[in-house]
Amino acid sequence: MNARPPSAVIRHAYIHVPFCPSICPYCDFHVLERRGDQVARYLTRLDEEARELGQRYDVQLETLYLGGGTPSFLRDDEMKALVASVRAHLGWGRLENTLEINPGTVSPARAALWRELGFDRASVGIQSLDDATLRFLGRQHTAQTARDAVTELLAAGFRVSGDLITAVAGQPLERDIEGLVALGVEHVSAYTLTIEPGTPFARRGVEVDEDDERRGFEQTETLLTGAGFERYEISNYARTPGAHSRHNRAYWTGEYFLGLGPGGAGFYPPIQSRDAPTSQDRGQPLPFRRTNPHLHEWLTGAQGEAELLSPGDVATDSFFMGLRLREGVHLPTVSRRSGLDVLAHYGEVIDDQIGRGLLERSGEYLRATPQGWWQLNSVVAALMERDSEAETLSP
Repeated sequence: MNARPPSAVIRHAYIHVPFCPSICPYCDFHVLERRGDQVARYLTRLDEEARELGQRYDVQLETLYLGGGTPSFLRDDEMKALVASVRAHLGWGRLENTLEINPGTVSPARAALWRELGFDRASVGIQSLDDATLRFLGRQHTAQTARDAVTELLAAGFRVSGDLITAVAGQPLERDIEGLVALGVEHVSAYTLTIEPGTPFARRGVEVDEDDERRGFEQTETLLTGAGFERYEISNYARTPGAHSRHNRAYWTGEYFLGLGPGGAGFYPPIQSRDAPTSQDRGQPLPFRRTNPHLHEWLTGAQGEAELLSPGDVATDSFFMGLRLREGVHLPTVSRRSGLDVLAHYGEVIDDQIGRGLLERSGEYLRATPQGWWQLNSVVAALMERDSEAETLSP
């Protein structure tokens, strides 16, 4: 058995359920419609994977996130089996357990069952409360179905977050947001419609107008903050600090997390064992990423290849994720995790981005300005270019 590194406790787990009742034309996740005995085989393999990870790592879960796909598409007995496997091998989240939910799968009885199994937070794929917009997005539910689902989940005792897609041509965004707020959700995740290569939208030549994108980005903040929500992350809003997504914060702040299921991605501590990833030029043991293969290969027991991280990778990943947060990145933490003096290494780039009005310093924190949030990809690209230049100059 692999030796566990000291103080490398994993407190978060993501589980991917790839099955969907239908595939949305904008989706580029690993998803598929259920066929034959695929779900039964999935549950058997997931049980094995949970046992393996529970034996390999010191797992003390604080948060669990069941995403997809459409996890709520699982039948009741299938959901019970999945939860039993997780509890047996990994435990259960002490602080928060989120279930991604399609509105069309909700009923009062099912909501009560999910709560009984231990889920306390629902992330509902509403996307819009306008039927024409939903039809364009290929969603199978109606606006009324979404309203009913939120009402039933709240009645069952869930903390409810509503997903919203913006920048859709003709979308009545103000009405969408006002409707979400009126439903009583405590959290909103608002994402711009993005056309990814290989999706049906891309093949059909669907495009997102840049003016619509910028308008949606700004209008969402104006309307939600005006309704009393705090924009605590670039795409996420909460009524109170207690409504923040604790699980997603683990991603944004660089904490370790397990990734289970086909296509599931995890971020793992360095392992001192003969089969652990190694690198001869590391100055200190560094964590690594691993993304599971897709369903067919994953069912055979195959694991994704570990991605070795350099000190620069750890630092720029911390910037890419942490600058999404309103409070920004804690620079001493990034230095400690990466082994780099980040102010010495990236100082010129940081000063340049501050001069451009995209970043600002506040004590030990570096954060993005509102304009920096809009141009965050270019800010991180400049930091990554600093690493590329350093590698080129290395002997």
